[in-house]
Amino acid sequence: MKITVRKALERDIPELISMLMQVAKVHHDARPDIFKTGSKKYDEQELRTLLADELTAIFVAADESDTAVGYIFCMLHEYKNHFLMRDCKTLYIDDLCIDNTVRSSGIGRILYSHACAFAKLQGCYNITLNVWAGNDNALKFYEHLGLFEQKRTMEMIL
Repeated sequence: MKITVRKALERDIPELISMLMQVAKVHHDARPDIFKTGSKKYDEQELRTLLADELTAIFVAADESDTAVGYIFCMLHEYKNHFLMRDCKTLYIDDLCIDNTVRSSGIGRILYSHACAFAKLQGCYNITLNVWAGNDNALKFYEHLGLFEQKRTMEMIL
């Protein structure tokens, strides 16, 4: 399969929503006490807003018919004159998904490499992301790419 990475367009919203639902199901299956059944992170209007946001870059992996089969949501964050943190720019990967039909075909690596190149062009110091406990496949994928733990979020259920 030939894959092209490009900026997401409004016409990609139906595929983005389908993949957002797939990610939400993974999260719900791992943590049904936190994530609702049949939910998704963003709706159509929120996606339109993100597509227009200059601090957010959404890239899609498109197949031969130019249909989005994967995405990566990249958000630029900058610390400047922070009381605690050194000045730096970070690329935060808010979400990454490959459609179930083509998962494990190398598309995730292609999107991540594209995000790395984008981050370097933006002058970023690092790339950060979060992985929910129980999403073992994502954790292994990111570790395989060379990412390592920066911090932990802990919880106690009451």
